[in-house]
Amino acid sequence: MSTAMVRGSVGDRIHRYVEHVMGMPISLALRGRHASSTAGQEAWQAVINQLREADLIFSTYRGDSIISHLNRGELMIEECPPEVAEVLELGRQAEQVSDGAFSINLPTADGRHRLDPSGVVKGWAAQRASQFLTALDENDFCLSAGGDIVCHTALPNGSAWRIGIEDPHDPMRLIAMVPVRSGAVATSGTAHRGDHLIDPRTGQPPSGVASVTVVAESLTWADIDATAAYVHGRDAARWLQTRPINGALIVWADGTTARLPTELTNDYSASNYSN
Repeated sequence: MSTAMVRGSVGDRIHRYVEHVMGMPISLALRGRHASSTAGQEAWQAVINQLREADLIFSTYRGDSIISHLNRGELMIEECPPEVAEVLELGRQAEQVSDGAFSINLPTADGRHRLDPSGVVKGWAAQRASQFLTALDENDFCLSAGGDIVCHTALPNGSAWRIGIEDPHDPMRLIAMVPVRSGAVATSGTAHRGDHLIDPRTGQPPSGVASVTVVAESLTWADIDATAAYVHGRDAARWLQTRPINGALIVWADGTTARLPTELTNDYSASNYSN
């Protein structure tokens, strides 16, 4: 889960929307021609509807979801909606490129494995749903899914969205801010949800790292890469250097940081910002 906070530049006229879907807050900051128009509201509703459909397919908390039926052996992949095969393929690719640090087949207490594509679904679903907002002419948007962000700037004079990254050791404090015109920001860590991340290779929580933030072109892979890097623990920075990302911020367990080019190296001292 990301801990990013959205800020527009001073003077921006932003209309905000919020809804609770997929067990998390979904929020939108929209500026431009359709910020509060009927078209803007319809695009927002289309985003929410598509996220609800994703929840019906992929929620591991719903006994009636497609993924739950698949886990119980009541469906074959060929009988599922095409989105299932797409997400499972993304999970396969992620496991391969992460050397097994990311997996949608997670170990259970009894030594078995269960299919859980949640690590792919949030970023993938938000990125996919953002198409309805991108289709709006003369509009900028910043869509947050549980704090992970998809940004788009289409206005000729549109300023960059400023995404604040929380300090995982003190969530009331921002440790950095990054300007993003069009792209995605995702953070993986345990500040808000505790030790919910495990290394699928060992079944144990990672060590040595408090949070990893990744800036990339797509939230699908920003979210995957942030999670995989977090699981890599002390090897997070080395592994991220192999990935096609725009930038990254790693906060180590001892509070020190590592910043990778380019986006997160340009700005901002932690002392300049606070909630």
